[in-house]
Parts: sequence; structure tokens; C-alpha cells
Amino acid sequence: MTPSAVFLAATLLAASPAILRADWPQFRGPEGDGHVRSYSNPPLKWSKSENVAWHVSLPGRGWSSPILSNGKLYLTTAVVTKGEEDSPKADRSLRALCLDATTGKTIWDKEIFTQDGASAPDSIHAKNGHASPSPILHDGRLYVHFGHQGTACLNLDGSKVWENRSIKYNPQHGNGATPIIAANNLIFSCDGRDNPFVIGLDIASGKVAWKFDRPTEATRKFAFCTCSLISVNGKPQIISPGADVVNALDPASGKEIWRVRYEGYSVVPKPVFADGLLFVSTAFDTPEVLCIDPSGSGDITDSHVKWVEPKYAPKTPSMVLDKGLLFMVTDSGLVACRDAKSGEKLWESERILRDCSASPILWDGKLFVLDEFGTCAILDATRDYKLLHSNKLEGERTLASICPTDNGLFLRTETGLYHFRNP
Repeated sequence: MTPSAVFLAATLLAASPAILRADWPQFRGPEGDGHVRSYSNPPLKWSKSENVAWHVSLPGRGWSSPILSNGKLYLTTAVVTKGEEDSPKADRSLRALCLDATTGKTIWDKEIFTQDGASAPDSIHAKNGHASPSPILHDGRLYVHFGHQGTACLNLDGSKVWENRSIKYNPQHGNGATPIIAANNLIFSCDGRDNPFVIGLDIASGKVAWKFDRPTEATRKFAFCTCSLISVNGKPQIISPGADVVNALDPASGKEIWRVRYEGYSVVPKPVFADGLLFVSTAFDTPEVLCIDPSGSGDITDSHVKWVEPKYAPKTPSMVLDKGLLFMVTDSGLVACRDAKSGEKLWESERILRDCSASPILWDGKLFVLDEFGTCAILDATRDYKLLHSNKLEGERTLASICPTDNGLFLRTETGLYHFRNP
């Protein structure tokens, strides 16, 4: 682990004392950066008939990535109760599930909220849904989020501790941002069609601790980005990209520390940070990657943007940063590597994948990149391009990110969940 990674781990532990005790407790792992640090022996080969420990069907539909703790998997889904599955205006049961990680058997399946179709968005993007944000586990409690439909805190038996359905906004294409926890607040972005904001809920009560109204003059104001927690000169910052601007906020108060302006909307990739440098994608329509020094205050657009990458920038998959190398996956399935400090191009992949939405993970020096059609490419995460393996699940739609475990991994598809494991 690099010195910056050690420092960030200490910062996260201080900000969220219990989060690192779980196995894979939130979207993109314990530190929210896609690094697999606690598990060994990743599986390199699998298919529908090879190295399958188990496969189960899941009720309803959802693209939340599974999380793992103490031999249990947690995820969310939306089950139609009235109307057609493909209709955004159907009534739905918004649910949380707990599965046994060894067998795949359902331990509990709880309805968290009912969604009246009249309150649902007029349209849902094909890559989105009614259960896209991933759960987060912290200090023996599970937090589930369904965007404008509500947020809840659960005990690990599925019983509800609190709920908050008062956070209202007008979503575009559905809900996507997953909450993170910092300074005892559950923090998430609410970037809808108008009046975007970031909010912090007290994790003990679910009450609003603070609200940051995001100032933006963007024509299209919506975004779906999960915030990142970083530490700059010993002080935590919440990094929240939105339409035409990325804001750094104090996690305890929600007050703005700095901002960088750009042109972009529908932002999805989660920011990554190491060695004092922050990397943000501007997403649609023409994505760029910005390398930012986050040590400033106020508007730092002209003073703290170190370099801009206009090619191979992702619109949807998050980036991975390791040992001074920045790995990017385009939505069209190309993988690229840049020197993080200088922005120098090191390599771009062959066209080994089709459209990509899932965020890659870095495991045992290897980059696992999943496309939307069940193919996972495994590449050497070095300065030289090398494709190691390619695995296919024919006929499976895959947008959720991989959840690792010792000697295996969990992969959610449109209809079910696979556990692949080395023999």
C-alpha cells in the first residue's frame, strides 16, 4: 500500500470508525476506491459451467452492487406489484435482501418502501432503475437508499431503525447516487432536473444534519455521482461532482471548501484520489478527466487543475488509481492507462469489451473490467498493456460492479447473482 493509501485509510477509519471492519461494506469497497486489499487468490477463469459455486435468481430488478460482511450479502431490488415490469409508472415494492454468501440462500427479504407509480419518474434510463444505489454497512447497521423515494437504516435482521422519506427532488432517468458515511452523517447527492443539492443525514436518527444547495448554471442539471471522502492536509473533504461543477464540502457541516467548473452533466464516475491528486470525470456529452490539486479554497478552476484528458474518459465506469497509474474504462469498452502525475499516455487497450457501465476493481495487481454483456476482461495493472484472461457469461446483462471475497467473487446480473470460486 502506498503512503497516501495508508494515510487515507487512517482518515477513513477516523471519520467512520466501524466501516473498515466489514469485508466489502460499500460501493467500491472499504475505502471506496475499487481496491481489493483484504482478499487473496482471485478467480481468473469462470463461465456458466466453470467454477460456479452457486447461482440464484433474484426477485424484481435492481442494479445495486452487492456488499459483503461476515458471510452475508446485502443488496436491494424493486418488485412490481401492479402494472408492467417495463413501465416506469408501475407500483413497486422497494426491498432489501440478505443472502448467505456460502450457499446463496435468502436469509431475509424485507419491504422497505412502497412506490406508487404516480410518484415515479416519467422515464427510466435503460442503465438505471428503481434500485440502483448500493447499500452501505456501518457499525452493525445497514443503510439503504432509493433516491427520492426514501432512505432507511436497518438492523442486520432487516428490521427498520429509522426512515426518511422527506428528501424530495425531481429525478431524471431514475436514481443512481449511493450514499457514503463521514462525520456520522449519511451523505448523498440529489441532482435532479432542477435545484440540485447535496445532503447529510444524521446516521443515528435519519434527520437532516445539513443541506448544500449546489450552485450551477448548467442547462441540464442532473447527475448520478456517488461522493468520495478524501483527506487534504489532515482535513476531510467530501467530493461531489454535479452538472458543470465539482464541489468539495466539509462532511460535518456541508459548507463548501472549493469548486471547479467544467462542462458536463449526467456525471456517474466516482472520483478517485491518491498522492495529493484528485481525478474527476465530466461525463456527458464530451467527457474529460480533470486532474485537480484539492488543496485550495473557493473557485480553483484556473489555479488547481493540473491537466485535462479529453480522450478515453469514462461517462459511467469509475476510474482506478494505483502506484501512480490512472486506469480508465470508456463506456464503449476501451481501457486506457495514464501517468497520474503528468497525464502522459501509457497505453490503450484493443477493443476487448463492448459497452461498459460497471466500475472496475483492482485485485492482486490485476484490473477486472466488466462489460454490460457478461464479459469480464482481466488485465495486468502495470505501465505495459497485457490482457491476461477474458471470461464470458453468454446472454447475461451485467451493470452492477463485482463484489470480491477470498478465493472468489460475486457477480450480479439482470435476473440473478453468481458466486464464482476457484476449485
